Amino acid sequence: MTTADDTATVSVLPAAHGVVERHSIDYIPERERHGRVSQQGVFWFLSNTQSLSVAVGFLGPALGLSIWWTVVATLLGTLFGTTFMALHASQGPHLGLPQMLQSRAQFGYRGVVVPLLAPLFGNVAYVILDTVILDVGLHSIFGLNEILVGVIAGALAVALAVFGYDWMHRAFRWFFWISLPFWLALSVAVLLGDAGGHAPAAHLGFVFVPFATQFSYAASINISYAPVVSDYSRYLPRSTPFRRVIAAVLFSASASLVWLVALGAWLASRLNVTDALTGMDVAGNAVFGHFGDALVAVSSLVLIITMGLCVYSAGLETLTGAESLGLIRRGQADRRWQRGIIIAALAAIGAAIGIPLHNVNATVNNLVLIVFYVLVPWTSVNLIDYFFVRRGRYAITHLDRPDGVYGAWSWRGILAYVVGLAAIVPFANLTFFQGPAVAALNGIDLSWVVGIVVTSAVYFAVTRSLDLTRDEQAISESNAELAALGLAETAPAQRF
Repeated sequence: MTTADDTATVSVLPAAHGVVERHSIDYIPERERHGRVSQQGVFWFLSNTQSLSVAVGFLGPALGLSIWWTVVATLLGTLFGTTFMALHASQGPHLGLPQMLQSRAQFGYRGVVVPLLAPLFGNVAYVILDTVILDVGLHSIFGLNEILVGVIAGALAVALAVFGYDWMHRAFRWFFWISLPFWLALSVAVLLGDAGGHAPAAHLGFVFVPFATQFSYAASINISYAPVVSDYSRYLPRSTPFRRVIAAVLFSASASLVWLVALGAWLASRLNVTDALTGMDVAGNAVFGHFGDALVAVSSLVLIITMGLCVYSAGLETLTGAESLGLIRRGQADRRWQRGIIIAALAAIGAAIGIPLHNVNATVNNLVLIVFYVLVPWTSVNLIDYFFVRRGRYAITHLDRPDGVYGAWSWRGILAYVVGLAAIVPFANLTFFQGPAVAALNGIDLSWVVGIVVTSAVYFAVTRSLDLTRDEQAISESNAELAALGLAETAPAQRF
């Protein structure tokens, strides 16, 4: 696998017990696997229990949908998008690798940089979104300096991401219990009519185009987590039942998103506010003095730790791309100082772009959909390959070799991705660009349907000629190499 002078990405060092995570894009051996499936549920529930989800709830009423139709569209879209996310989550325990490094099997050791740009853009985009929401909301409510808010939020997110996996999970568990009572109290107040507000002057009901648009926005939120979800499940034991992982992620990430989007729709319809944090503050303070202020403060901290999630995974994606292109030597990606610098640089880029922006709704509208468009072809290729072509059987050590069974550039995955992305463009519906098919469909956004169908069909067709006997030989070689390094798996992988 490597020479004496070429450090392997597959780690042979014992687990570090220090404060800062020592692993990055390298393989997590069974002896270092830990955690429980229930922690995945808490993690992904909190990931959507924050003001960005509330902001998505503003979209439906702004387009003419009633609260209830906004909730229905969100429920359907969320279940659709989260299904993809949850299926990817099961890959983490099975392979013990970050999500995008696994895609070398579909796109090649170097070819993975083609789809890698999509989740990297998505993670930085969400840092921008979170920065805008924090800057505008905290300045409006507390009069805080927007630049100072952006800098402090970015610094805290970087610190959490540098500490790494275990500290990320700890922070999410702590803030799950801290924030949950606030959201429950606000929800009860809304149901009892104690959160203020009044019925909207304009009639809001069902309109199909806004309904389809709200569906797309809701689906995009959790699909955007699909390229990173294994980053946070890869330390689970290899024997973890994949159905339990899928169920935990599907339920938790769906429940919190639908809940907070429903609250956002109520705030937008009844309080006539233009950003999520202000709406939360007004409704909360109507319940009793400064409750809204406290809710905003807690929600802002949750938003910051989700920014940590984004820059952590963006760091792993950057390291994967740099290693694939030969910008860093194999095995050097686990250097903690290097990972820290990359994470800090990515957070700085997101903050620098986000701080000057002030239109929350327009920023959410465009960035959320762009992320959706560029990720749909990737998730289609990855899941078709994992569940239907190779059926979860991969040669771990060959993912670390440009001359391995997956090659440097895999034309099948790249072709399917590019064709799927091209098929989406005519159906894209953004504020600054509308594809030619949008007018013919009266503004209905069917880009996600086209992207999934076209990409899946192309990839499934081109893999019919794939010789999987070579894969099986490579898997045997990989298992032998792992055994020689003392990393042979002691627990069987779950079958599906």
